[in-house]
Amino acid sequence: MQEICKQDSCKNVFITTPIYYVNDVAHIGHAYTTIIADMLARYSRLVGHNTYLLTGTDEHGQKIAQSAEARNKTPKEYADEISGKFKALWDDFDISYNKFIRTTDEDHKIGVQKAFLEMYKKGDIYKDEYEGFYCVPCETFYPESQLVDEQFCPECARATIVVKEESYFFRLSKYEDKLLKWYEDNPDCILPRAKKNEIVNFVKNGLKDLSISRTSFDWGVKLPQEMNEPKHVMYVWLDALLNYTTALGYGTNEENMDFWPANIHLVGKDILRFHAIYWPAFLMSLDLPLPKHIAAHGWWTRDGEKMSKSKGNVVNPKEVADAYGLDAFRYFLLREVPFGQDGDFSQKALIDRINSDLGNDLGNLLNRISGMSGKYFDFKVSSKDVEKFHKKELEEINSIISTLEDYIYNMQINKYLEEIWKILTIGNKAINDYEPWNLMKDGKTDEAMALVALIVNIVSIAALLLDSVMPHKIKEIAKSLSLEISTENYNKFILNSELREDITVTKVEQLFPRIEELKLEQPAVSDVTVLQKDVSKYEAKEELEPLDIDGANLITIDKFFETTIKIGTIIEAVEVPKSSKLLKLKVDLGENRPRQIVAGIKEFYSAEELIGTQACVVANLKPAKLMGLVSEGMLLAAKDENGLSLLRPEKPKTSGTKIS
Repeated sequence: MQEICKQDSCKNVFITTPIYYVNDVAHIGHAYTTIIADMLARYSRLVGHNTYLLTGTDEHGQKIAQSAEARNKTPKEYADEISGKFKALWDDFDISYNKFIRTTDEDHKIGVQKAFLEMYKKGDIYKDEYEGFYCVPCETFYPESQLVDEQFCPECARATIVVKEESYFFRLSKYEDKLLKWYEDNPDCILPRAKKNEIVNFVKNGLKDLSISRTSFDWGVKLPQEMNEPKHVMYVWLDALLNYTTALGYGTNEENMDFWPANIHLVGKDILRFHAIYWPAFLMSLDLPLPKHIAAHGWWTRDGEKMSKSKGNVVNPKEVADAYGLDAFRYFLLREVPFGQDGDFSQKALIDRINSDLGNDLGNLLNRISGMSGKYFDFKVSSKDVEKFHKKELEEINSIISTLEDYIYNMQINKYLEEIWKILTIGNKAINDYEPWNLMKDGKTDEAMALVALIVNIVSIAALLLDSVMPHKIKEIAKSLSLEISTENYNKFILNSELREDITVTKVEQLFPRIEELKLEQPAVSDVTVLQKDVSKYEAKEELEPLDIDGANLITIDKFFETTIKIGTIIEAVEVPKSSKLLKLKVDLGENRPRQIVAGIKEFYSAEELIGTQACVVANLKPAKLMGLVSEGMLLAAKDENGLSLLRPEKPKTSGTKIS
């Protein structure tokens, strides 16, 4: 797998978060993205790379203008306020960014105007008239074929408006083949790979030219003066995406352009299409290198429910960090969920991680070092006999370490942490196996010293590897072990597997005290509630006779959109032994591997007749076990007195096609 950057082959590393839209304050999703980026940047600096971390805010567009007007502010006043809150939060979280860019910065505007003019001169921008369906919250145009019920946005379910105006267009269709070749030649340009399949399928269905200017409002970057078009402002996504280059000086001094191309753009899955289609096409037009990786993470729910203001269950990252500790919060976000998958936040899960992983495994091991070194050796520890008595443990540790960098740079951060905890487990197990108290009682002082030194080296290794994850707590651990967190020590003790020489241990306060109860007030448990202003757009205007729905539980359209239904192709089917109802299926949903789905349809279908057919699959169910077999989805079917029938597309569709 192609990697972001290898230790011996990369000098500059450029990592970006999305620039966050200033329509609201930061939530857990913003914190998650930013903490991942900060962790990658801290790790890259520690291993010796010249690293640049970029974050910031996206401040133009019709939605911002409307939000400002509703608050009796100018757009700039409103943007200043919200952008300031984002920056203050990242500073409070000690995010190690090199630049916080704002799209209202003058240097950014100059760079964007230069890019627009370059693409225009190349023939990639032309003037025409646009008429289409526009979603103001998403700042996106949609063809009628993508709308829900011929009116609603397929992404946020809000009503679109019909826009007809003069517009400049970018020749996106020109780059369809070039984009497909880029995806093919760079297997990991989009991570996780399953997300790449979605993008490839979208592009293969055909790209239309993109409207990139608006005349119906004026809160945006003006077109270059040379074009003499004072009534036009640029499409907010063209303006926003170019921040990744203008932050490095594109169009002005270009002092940091040697960091381009980006090693990794971190984005949420909801904005992947903009970054994986529009952005590389713009870069192709500008003859700039393409980013090495675009990595899309999933969304967060709370206690199994989608977060919304109306439910009162939105997670405030500052409140969580203040209540439970910033480093514990960082560890939880990075460890809890495989990158790319959706995650669920609950205080119980966070407390479990703190008490088990941080308190029992890491904190307790540090306490045992302090206790044993003080009791037996006056806090002075030597590693001279570690290899003699603990060669097996050292080999296990070095084997684990050899895999770790690949996990980091392939965006498997939770796996990286799992492997580090295996090293800590080796330490805890060694104490239980060798019982240093008995070694001392039996006069085996050298063996006891070697064991304590082994544990000191294990926690030192863990400190170096975890500094990017929990930088503040690790400083305390490093201080107690007389360890400097540095590139030199990373090379010595991680890369070269050296053992530490004479070590002085000092006592440290308990770093992760046990937590017995929730520290934050829980949201009220209730049925899904939606503000009246949000549901009114779905309600019929005329009076209708109430429907007799046979006791069905009515839901709103936004609740329906929480379910992801896709077309799946059944590529394997076998009977489940000892079951009269179950078939085990392999179903292709256009992802990195087929899904295994266990379905109770054996009475109605034979395994042989299903192979090669298609069905509708609920694709975002949590995996479950049936007769000991993992099932990763559910087939949709209808059953009446005449039997059961799978729901299938009328005509064959590409595997993974989303049903809406």
